[in-house]
Amino acid sequence: MSEPSTAPRAAGASLTRDDVAHVARLARLRLTDDELDLYTEQLDKVLGHASDIEALAIDDVPAMSHPYPLVNVLRPDVVGPSVDRDEVLTQAPASEDRRFRVPPILGEEP
Repeated sequence: MSEPSTAPRAAGASLTRDDVAHVARLARLRLTDDELDLYTEQLDKVLGHASDIEALAIDDVPAMSHPYPLVNVLRPDVVGPSVDRDEVLTQAPASEDRRFRVPPILGEEP
């Protein structure tokens, strides 16, 4: 396997099979000839797409974290009438300091 050229690649130049073989060797991957052909084609398409995106004029596009305006759909947190705590605790199997007492490990008795 020959070493790929270290010269910078011209814009729009495609990825070679030797480039993929070199990267596979660096990653300690053993690829078959069919896998080399497949990955060369796939990686060339990925790099071509990245090149297309890099060429887009996006100077006037504002930075954003999400493409849609997000609105909190939760209702306001308003205190309302509820069940009396002491009444509920009287029906619990065990309570402690005005709270439910639960076993530290499932299966143990409180």
